[in-house]
Amino acid sequence: MAFYKFKGFIPVVDPSSFVHPLASVTGNVVIGKNCYIAPGAALRGDWGEIVVEDGCNVQENCIIHMFPGVTVLLKEASHIGHGAIIHGATIGRNCLIGMNTVVMDNVELGDECIVGAMSFVKEGTRIAPRSLVAGNPAKILKQVSDEMIDWKTKGTKLYQELPAEMFQSFEQCDPLHDIPKNRPTQESIYSTWNKIKSDR
Repeated sequence: MAFYKFKGFIPVVDPSSFVHPLASVTGNVVIGKNCYIAPGAALRGDWGEIVVEDGCNVQENCIIHMFPGVTVLLKEASHIGHGAIIHGATIGRNCLIGMNTVVMDNVELGDECIVGAMSFVKEGTRIAPRSLVAGNPAKILKQVSDEMIDWKTKGTKLYQELPAEMFQSFEQCDPLHDIPKNRPTQESIYSTWNKIKSDR
């Protein structure tokens, strides 16, 4: 079970969004259209509100929470990488938060920012749109190029398509004991940013 009522608040999830049964969504949480919430993700709307706008994804083992009375906002097409923590922040439209990054209270991240993996964005930081941010504490390194944001947008599109695929193909099963001879090959549907740069 992924959903929990708390103090009269019941999570609201658009039917087009997929929330994995091993995620935990509690209380005052609103999830828009075509969102993907992965196993191990915890969205805890007990002390404040969490709004996840259309087309966002919150990947494995992410934590979304807040200081009491604060609203956490993930704007449209926000992409929250594996193990990241968003605590009381506003994440701009079409942003990418790298794996194991921590974004603290009252941070305002402008639209189309990219935050590098394992960064720490300290409390109250304001970051202009289209900034590439990394470090501990996180600092603006440069502006995000059109090519980089195009790469990010294509990656997020995969997650926007994933909910429908999960509804169609996801089911609990027992594992096989041997690899079958007719096992399908995994398709290649996306490249890393470094590979794209090296191929230019």
